[in-house]
Amino acid sequence: MKSYADEGWSLVVPLKPLARAKSRLAAAVGGGLRPRFALAFAEDTVAAALACGAVRDVVVVTDDPAASAALAALGARVLSDGPGAGLNAALAHGARAVRAGRPGARVAALNADLPALRPAELRRVLAVAGQFPRAFLADAAEIGTTFLSAGPGAELEPAFGGASRLRHLSSGAVEIRLAGVDSVRRDVDTGEDLAAALELGVGPRTAARWVRAAG
Repeated sequence: MKSYADEGWSLVVPLKPLARAKSRLAAAVGGGLRPRFALAFAEDTVAAALACGAVRDVVVVTDDPAASAALAALGARVLSDGPGAGLNAALAHGARAVRAGRPGARVAALNADLPALRPAELRRVLAVAGQFPRAFLADAAEIGTTFLSAGPGAELEPAFGGASRLRHLSSGAVEIRLAGVDSVRRDVDTGEDLAAALELGVGPRTAARWVRAAG
């Protein structure tokens, strides 16, 4: 008998209003371009996630009208940030919405700022995550978190922000230690992060935005 878990993963992607997103990137790209880069990062992240064969759907939690329209056009389901109480509340809200329709769904939180994301690398992470009730992937700095999963019967319990790697470890989530998935770990907050993502190879929207900014 087919279970909900056989239908693939639902990913929840949170996104701040673009006017407030990626404040630390302003020094590298300028305050006027910062929201446009934030949107390009999210578009490339969502497009790559939807191209991953293990992903059933992507739910974006945001109150930004421009981002909502752009990400819905890519095929994401967009939810308003009903709680309005920050990142982790938005992620829990998205996970609840997924499981309202599919109670046994495999759910994962994914950062919106992974412009170099590769579908094949995400699939490898999801395959390992599926072996545990809850699992997470640390960011490239091994301080924060870019991915957190919850299998059927497990709550997501997100604790993102700052030194979230240690918080997720202490919550009982299993840390995924997997080589060759740099694109899933490379979130972008600063100019240095952006340079590293560009070196990995970013998606088309971020690449185009960078060319326009550099020109």
